[in-house]
Amino acid sequence: MTREISERKDFFLKMFSIALPVVVQSLLNNSLSFVDTLMIGQLGESSIAAVALANQMFFLISLLFFGVTSGSAIFLSQYWGARNETDIQKVLGISLSIAGIGALLVALASFFFPRHIMHIFTTEETVVQIGISYLKIVAVSYLFSAFSQIMATALRVIGKAKIPLQVALVSLSLNAVGNYLLIFGIGPFPQWGVAGAALATAVSRLIEMLALLYIVYRRHPVIAIRSRQAFVWNKKFVLHILPTSLPVIINEIFWALGMTTYKIAYSRMGIEAIAAINVAESIGNLFFVVMMGVSNATLIMIGVKIGEKQVPLARLYARRFITTAFLVGIGMGMFEFFFAPVFAQFFNIRDEVRQLAIYCLYINAALLPIKSLNMVIIVGILRSGGDTRYSMFAEMFGVWAVGVPLAFFGALVLKLNIYQLYLLLGMEEVSKLVLGMYRIKKGTWVNDLTELH
Repeated sequence: MTREISERKDFFLKMFSIALPVVVQSLLNNSLSFVDTLMIGQLGESSIAAVALANQMFFLISLLFFGVTSGSAIFLSQYWGARNETDIQKVLGISLSIAGIGALLVALASFFFPRHIMHIFTTEETVVQIGISYLKIVAVSYLFSAFSQIMATALRVIGKAKIPLQVALVSLSLNAVGNYLLIFGIGPFPQWGVAGAALATAVSRLIEMLALLYIVYRRHPVIAIRSRQAFVWNKKFVLHILPTSLPVIINEIFWALGMTTYKIAYSRMGIEAIAAINVAESIGNLFFVVMMGVSNATLIMIGVKIGEKQVPLARLYARRFITTAFLVGIGMGMFEFFFAPVFAQFFNIRDEVRQLAIYCLYINAALLPIKSLNMVIIVGILRSGGDTRYSMFAEMFGVWAVGVPLAFFGALVLKLNIYQLYLLLGMEEVSKLVLGMYRIKKGTWVNDLTELH
């Protein structure tokens, strides 16, 4: 009994040591997004809509980053559990190469073809012009984010989750101050509007990247790439890594494309719908950060136990994380439901748009327990055990077989308003939960990836 209590205590202490810094950092990120939207909202609904649509490019590339870091975290956690430092370096080399190339391609597209990108989402010239001014400046920040996110993931895996949080706190503070100075032209600074917000974002992400690289190379040599050997991979190693990590990357890219497709469906409903959904999402994301922290802890902690050959303990961890996810989802959902009208009052939008946003927040609050379970099961448990092809199937089925058809059917055929459509799209989450729970109960998700076959 004493050993069981000690083990359970150790579980929750480790979970909080990983999850809490991720939660705080995500909260900082989403708070900044909220403040950005709030500041830009003072410029009017066209500016809100323009930045929301322009940021779909960062949304797409950030999901590639998330796919790469999630895929690398699977191997990093298991290799860390097995204390295999050589392959840790090689996994980092592959991750940096994929994320860097992806970031470069999206940055070039955003810089040279911003008008074409904006026209994917809207034909309203005012919105397009504002979006162009934002995209051309913010594009370079994608490269900085690629390196920062991979280094931050590696630090969390080796138990240094506080470092990315501390660096992000400095970076995001600089971003918020830069936004204020450059959007409104405070003191000697020019009044650049949304272009000022883009410049502040680019500079803060550069500082974040440089700070993380400095800390890693000075203090944590196990994840500091010092040799070209990290970028030399034989065929056997690549064929061992790619079948597990590639489905994660494909999953995130196509999930992001699905979310962008939702935006296209929303845009067919007018500027009011786009503005309402952007306000709702910027607020709603504040309540989703706890799930992100728990899913990060799930992936790392279960992965380490599998690497240590403690499979029964890994399965026990999975059951505990499912219970934790459900309780967290209920708590965050209740909080969002009661405080939705308060947050919506901060935005300089018309009353009709504000009320639409509040209705969307109520619906999101009701869905949070299901979203939380899906996050922990698909992003945490299944991926930690290397069951990435099934997790990709569950995610893609929910988005493309359920969500996307319903988005256009609801918008174009049923002519639903934005909150009715948002409720209909909750069927995506329900379908994913059914598929995910089936896989967990079947028990075939655990795979030891520390040995080449």
